[in-house]
Amino acid sequence: MSDSIATTAGLLAMSGASTQQALATEMVRQNVQSDASIVQLLEQGAEQAKALLAAGQGTRVDRFA
Repeated sequence: MSDSIATTAGLLAMSGASTQQALATEMVRQNVQSDASIVQLLEQGAEQAKALLAAGQGTRVDRFA
């Protein structure tokens, strides 16, 4: 009887660990997606800021000309 209880407890522990691992993996995946969205938002903001500059501003300056 105690062997079946120990086996059941072991299976429940493995199931819990598997669930915890799946949740951790999903959280990491969502963090990566969130970071990618933030980078995309920042890049869009930089492009929009460049579009608002007057002609010639925001470009490289040739110091040797």
